[in-house]
Amino acid sequence: MAEPWEEDEAEGPVLKFMYVNRKAPYGTIYALESLEVVLIAAAFEQDVSLAFIDDGVYQIKKGQTTDGIGMKNFSPTYRALEGYDVEKLYVEKESMEERGLTEDDLIVDVEVLSREDMAKLMDEQEVILSF
Repeated sequence: MAEPWEEDEAEGPVLKFMYVNRKAPYGTIYALESLEVVLIAAAFEQDVSLAFIDDGVYQIKKGQTTDGIGMKNFSPTYRALEGYDVEKLYVEKESMEERGLTEDDLIVDVEVLSREDMAKLMDEQEVILSF
């Protein structure tokens, strides 16, 4: 029986992980925790992708200021993901449109997918973690 993951002889199994970000960036710990877990998975050389859905699209919006809420703005960390070989960033088109955002409003390059295409992509993953 075949294993559901690729085997890298030098490093061991490589799983397809998708982290789904659904929450606004501040007010809860979900967005920051997701980012930290993504960086850990990438350090272990897993096949990592991020999806931004619902209010999660605000996590990668340009121009975030957090002075008024007394929290550190961690959004610039998303620009560092490429250095960790995390290059598969997806945004649900409908979520962006419902919030009046376009790709030009985002701090990182993303692939915009329809809700239907996002569901297909999720079906291809071995592990999905939703935050």
